[in-house]
Amino acid sequence: MPREGRNTMMTDKVIENNKVSMIGEVISDFEFSHEVFGEGFYMVDVSVNRLSSQADIIPLMVSERLVDITKDFRGMIVEVSGQFRSYNRHEGTRNRLVLSIFVREWEILENDSEMSKTNQIFLEGFICKPPIYRKTPLGREIADLLVAVNRPYGKSDYIPCIAWGRNARYASGFEVGGKIRIWGRVQSREYMKKLGENEGEKRVAYEVSVSKLEYGVE
Repeated sequence: MPREGRNTMMTDKVIENNKVSMIGEVISDFEFSHEVFGEGFYMVDVSVNRLSSQADIIPLMVSERLVDITKDFRGMIVEVSGQFRSYNRHEGTRNRLVLSIFVREWEILENDSEMSKTNQIFLEGFICKPPIYRKTPLGREIADLLVAVNRPYGKSDYIPCIAWGRNARYASGFEVGGKIRIWGRVQSREYMKKLGENEGEKRVAYEVSVSKLEYGVE
């Protein structure tokens, strides 16, 4: 079984264009997701503090070869690093973009003194949909971006990102296919999905809140 301390997946080379690190509290059991060539992958949720009093609930995908999934980690503080990944899940006649952190390193921390410091992501990819620029009722500027980040073997992850203020105004002029670098944090956001005339369902979206971006980089 894996050690409880620092566990690392060395199966793939480190991917430089999609890097996430965060510290949070484990708040769920492990739930089986899928198996690849006999290796089981499991989902587990962590609560990651913001600088405000709020917290983001972030889903992690971990290998049974990295972490002892038979153990109850709830209430423990974990530091993880990996990639923000996506896949399309078929729901009826539609596809739904499902996002999670694919964990490559997992370390249990003895205390939570570092919890407020870590939720960082770096992405380098390409704009794959025209940005959506808007203002909130309170006048705050927002731009929604969808960034394609290449993975080995011809795959890509499609990561929703949200820019604010002057970054939103700047991003509103980005063109599809333009290369972009993004620094920010992974966040969760609840919203109501309209299912019918008088019917809705509460869902959670995962996205990157952008703190810095560069466009047209080589």
